Amino acid sequence: MKKIRVRYAPSPTGQLHIGGARSALINYLFAKHYDGDFLIRIEDTDVKRNVATGIDSQLDNLEWLGIIADESIRTKNQSHGPYIQSERFDLYLKYAEELIEQGHAYYCFCTEEELDKKREIAEKKGIFSFRYDKACLKLSTEEIKERKKIGIKPTIRLNIQKDLEFVWNDVVRGRISINSNDIDDYVIIKSNGIPTYNFAVVIDDHLMEITHVFRGEEHIANTPKQLAIYQIKKWQPPIFGHLTLITNSEGKKLSKRDESLMQFIEQYKNSGYLPSAIFNFLALLGWSPEHTQEIMTSTRIINEFNEKRLSKSPSKFDVQKLNWINTEYIKKMSDAEYVTESLKYLPDIELTPTIALLYKREISCFNDLKKLTEWIYKDEKNIVDKNKILNLLNDVNPKWNEIKDYLENNLSKMDWNEINISSLIKECSTNLDLKGKPLFMSVRLLLTNREHGPELAKTIFVLGKERVVNNLKGLSNVN
Repeated sequence: MKKIRVRYAPSPTGQLHIGGARSALINYLFAKHYDGDFLIRIEDTDVKRNVATGIDSQLDNLEWLGIIADESIRTKNQSHGPYIQSERFDLYLKYAEELIEQGHAYYCFCTEEELDKKREIAEKKGIFSFRYDKACLKLSTEEIKERKKIGIKPTIRLNIQKDLEFVWNDVVRGRISINSNDIDDYVIIKSNGIPTYNFAVVIDDHLMEITHVFRGEEHIANTPKQLAIYQIKKWQPPIFGHLTLITNSEGKKLSKRDESLMQFIEQYKNSGYLPSAIFNFLALLGWSPEHTQEIMTSTRIINEFNEKRLSKSPSKFDVQKLNWINTEYIKKMSDAEYVTESLKYLPDIELTPTIALLYKREISCFNDLKKLTEWIYKDEKNIVDKNKILNLLNDVNPKWNEIKDYLENNLSKMDWNEINISSLIKECSTNLDLKGKPLFMSVRLLLTNREHGPELAKTIFVLGKERVVNNLKGLSNVN
């Protein structure tokens, strides 16, 4: 059996998007499951849209996710390189000229204005799916030479034959057939010498020995255009699988302009999501294992991956599910790992590890720590609504003053540690015959001046004796 070779081929026009990351991951899982090779090829022919940080964003974020290429511009193995299209222009031109010599392609000297006029005439006739009329196919060798001589730079078009059926068995969607009559004589080399996507991708996939291609469903229309070249060259095409759309909560296709949802891996990275959690989440975005368990290591996902279980229905990007998965991964971290990550988001003071650990089971991403712990790091004596606290105390326990007096009499003289604080709360419960909400919520309100929070004794400890005593005294001075 021929070795499996797949590729992820992004354009460096921006940051790594959720959709791109999902496509890369499916290719990666397929390759690793079958002990194959995963390549990353940079398709940078759209010069106007390329951004300076585009390549690094793609590669850095894929590596952060744990999607590691066997061959790319960064690997030692360069056996099928170059892995960036702008360094392969001579190759594309060579194959295009071969096609011209064989009668499968031709020079086209039509200007954009001329093409627009033809399109306009077609629309007036009710033909809104304009296809080039092969006008330049009829040019003689002398006419071509003459036009080149006066400085007209032609494009090169593929000569698509009529009444051919381009058929492929899609891994995800089954048999798909498209007639060649529905395909234009599309440009394969622009007038500036730059190849178009549908031409370059075929040359690259063939020379890089790609066996399978998993990509988004928006590429279905490109597949017959590519199969036309494979057929002309008598090359074996790869097996295609077109992944379904990723939709938002309303079932609409994700739009990069929708700022209500983070859509770039860099955003999740900076917000404190774990790469292993996003890897897990993205794997389930259009694929399902044979069981119902959703928290799985990358190794297990690779072992259990089966391309036959790729979904034929759109995949909903469920932020709540991602947050749940990330929460579960955070809980599995050792305390040391968790604290190390927390220090990227919190002030680096002596008590920060203890403060961060208070919220280990409550956060969905590390960025949550900023808001959750802000009240601990800030002096809130001029912010707290003391009348509101008193009203809450009266609601939860009308005899809260007994607790207040007991705490005032014992707090200041005790050694400050969690054990002593826990003991004090227990003694308060025994001596005042109180338990449950009337006791614990009253103590929380009195000592922390907050209605809710993490483990009570630990929270009181990290606030420090001085602040806790001041919180208690502050409620004595309310009119």
